[in-house]
Amino acid sequence: METNRARRTWPWLLVTAIAPIAWGSNYFVTRQFLPLDHPLWGAALRALPAGILLVAVARSRPRGAWWWKSLALGALNVSAFFVLIYLASQLLPSSVASTIMASSAAALMLLAWPLLAERPRGFAIAGAALGFGGVCVMLLGGGGSAGTDAGIRPLGVLASLAAMLLSSLGFVLSKKWSTGGESTLATTSWQLVAGGLLLLPFAALVEGAPPALDAPAVAGFAYVTVVATAVAFVAWFSGLRHLPASTVGLIGLLNPVTGVLLGTLVAGEVFGPAQALGTALVLGGVMLGRAHARAPGGPRAEERIPAAR
Repeated sequence: METNRARRTWPWLLVTAIAPIAWGSNYFVTRQFLPLDHPLWGAALRALPAGILLVAVARSRPRGAWWWKSLALGALNVSAFFVLIYLASQLLPSSVASTIMASSAAALMLLAWPLLAERPRGFAIAGAALGFGGVCVMLLGGGGSAGTDAGIRPLGVLASLAAMLLSSLGFVLSKKWSTGGESTLATTSWQLVAGGLLLLPFAALVEGAPPALDAPAVAGFAYVTVVATAVAFVAWFSGLRHLPASTVGLIGLLNPVTGVLLGTLVAGEVFGPAQALGTALVLGGVMLGRAHARAPGGPRAEERIPAAR
């Protein structure tokens, strides 16, 4: 029976891992190709086209309570999150910002307890602690590219903490509300469209006209829109629907690992013993937390109906 359970769980673990890996690559693409002085337009141009693309594929619109749910989730998971992450990246060394965001594994675990009745288990807690320790070793113990000379500004810490907490709350609410017949593709598209639309007026008022984009910026936005947003968010919310929130949070620790590995392979950054040890600890934490992951007994009846249709 345990073998059958593992067989049901592993595909969703792999699908969920697409999201943090894509988000980890987003750091490099944003810094190398996208205009960094237009955070609101950058967030809107990332979210809205991705949402429209998914709406065209899903061919579904919100009904009933999903109108306000889409607005709430779009504000938490898209609008506020994208802008706060940008602000944190401008005010903090990337290593510090990434370390703060890595605490989302524990935040998801704690929020899922009262909101989803998913009580934290020993393996999940130990995996989160081990993985967070690995992120700290990997990003703060290298001594080379940590960027500590830039200093730690309180506003940046608050922005990073707010981004982590708001997105964790949004992710847990997404799992809580995804109990009807709506597909993950549809609910993800509604969130992205709502979040992008909420950003547009603020972008126009604060930053004026949209930034002029050259060919590399257009290619960068295409990658960010399709891979790091549309595909990544569908993969992430699919994992939340089929796996415990604590397990999904642990898989999210692959985000900083991807950023470090990509920086080493593409940008020529140093990958020393601290990065190797940290990566091993993160992977060990994910595997330890996965030891108690439970797959659901099977698709719910309300999920099988739209699939058949």
